[in-house]
Amino acid sequence: MKWYGSQPLAVQLAWRFRRSKGQSGFVSFISASSTVGIALGCFVMILLLSVMNGFERELKDRLLAVLPHGELIAVSNQGMQDWQQQIARLSKDERIAYLAPITKMTAMVQTAGRMKAVEVTGVSTDYLSQSRLARLTTDTQWRGFASQPNAILLGKGVLDKLDVKVGEKVQLLMPQQGDEQHFSAPESVWFEVAGQVSIGGELDNHLALVHLQKASEILGVQSGAQGLEFGFADPYQAPYLMREFGFAFEQHVYISDWTRTHGHLYQDIQLVRMVVYLALTLLIAVACFNIVSTLVMAVNEKRREIAMLKTLGARDGLIIRVFMLQGLFNGLIGTAIGVSLGALAALELSTLAVWLEAVTGSRLLSGDIYFIDFLPSQLEPTEVAVVALIAMGLSTLATLYPAVKAARIEPAKVLGH
Repeated sequence: MKWYGSQPLAVQLAWRFRRSKGQSGFVSFISASSTVGIALGCFVMILLLSVMNGFERELKDRLLAVLPHGELIAVSNQGMQDWQQQIARLSKDERIAYLAPITKMTAMVQTAGRMKAVEVTGVSTDYLSQSRLARLTTDTQWRGFASQPNAILLGKGVLDKLDVKVGEKVQLLMPQQGDEQHFSAPESVWFEVAGQVSIGGELDNHLALVHLQKASEILGVQSGAQGLEFGFADPYQAPYLMREFGFAFEQHVYISDWTRTHGHLYQDIQLVRMVVYLALTLLIAVACFNIVSTLVMAVNEKRREIAMLKTLGARDGLIIRVFMLQGLFNGLIGTAIGVSLGALAALELSTLAVWLEAVTGSRLLSGDIYFIDFLPSQLEPTEVAVVALIAMGLSTLATLYPAVKAARIEPAKVLGH
């Protein structure tokens, strides 16, 4: 081959040994299986990591865009004192994206003999009209909610469970405030359904929003707000920032952040990511063991050629480079194929998932269970580079033993036989 003339001697010899016609079929099969194994490991690792990146992106852009990142709830039944001044003071912090007063309670929604437990949050339209909750429903329904003191917004799952339409009235049942040692009839308040809110997944089955003033009045919160909810520019900093603000707060408060209520989603993503790295790195390592087997058998087959090279003056370093390069060819080809196919599949995974759902007639992710109803994917170039480095690193390590073994061959013993 003419192009050999411009290549280093080690590369020429490695390529000739790899393409040698005298190589046994079994060695060729083991060599091909190592290439396929490395390609498969890289392909699957890139694909699964892209899916985990997609879930993390959707968690941040979809779920954390509408859920409060943290809450400070007053310990006292009187509520949060001077919460207007606290909002004005804390809003100067650039790390805070928004602040709003809230009052929370647990209640039962009843209509036509059907009941559903809900988590009721009293919100102020003055603070949230341009923030997260305004994006959970239509503009018309939001304006209708803002204009009616006795309006309520219910989660999509709650409306479906109760079979309630927008404009109908529902009864909110809450335990009596006061003496907890005696049982008493629940407190009842009628609300008109102004619209539905939809976040996705299980959250829609328990969500209810009413006006802050109404909720505080029902609970007897004298200050007008039970606490404050926070939204941060970086939601992943919420645990640290909430402790910072909570410990410095003048009033005794309960501190909470989204990692306490929905942190399992993020932790699951990180756990799966770690398992993917570990399991598929081991898969690539197993494939690299085939490189060891291939090179060991290749060394045994090329003992005469190695002896002749050493007789002609080839040093041990050249022999080691030759067989390391021969093994690295397998790793390089497998890595290139796996990384290329993995990147292409990751870029088109969402489209392929939609096509697969259309063909099979079933959904891969149900919106009633998960916070999204499609398969997300986000390819990160840095992770592609890491996968390629892992594969090439393991391939390099796999070539060391056979290459050193080849360099230790003694020409006199081999040529003497």
